Amino acid sequence: MRPVDDLTRDYRVAFLAYLPRREEAALHRGYELGRSAVAEGLSILELSLIHHQVFLEILRESPSEELPEVARAASEFFLEVLATFDMTQRGFLEGQETAMSAAGPRPESGITAPRPEVRDGAARGFCAGSR
Repeated sequence: MRPVDDLTRDYRVAFLAYLPRREEAALHRGYELGRSAVAEGLSILELSLIHHQVFLEILRESPSEELPEVARAASEFFLEVLATFDMTQRGFLEGQETAMSAAGPRPESGITAPRPEVRDGAARGFCAGSR
């Protein structure tokens, strides 16, 4: 089985466990699924697809009067699953910022924009020469 297939199966089981009682332990399982997805190298897009597939399956089986609660629970669960991706991204961005600060100012390229009078004169000369 592929990691995506395993995660889809585990996501379905964990979300169905969370849905009826919305307990913290089941929500924590969602967080652990997010950690597993990051460790497996799955993208946030793949994880979003898995969420939507499972969510649509559950919506089809849910009575219409329960749909608002199912949607709220799905949102809560998905946010918990995404928490690891959010922390990973923040850590990456902070690391980049630290590395850029430690590197000091960037050296000048040596290329400067022409002074306005030179630029405007060159443009007038170009236009005059093309007649």
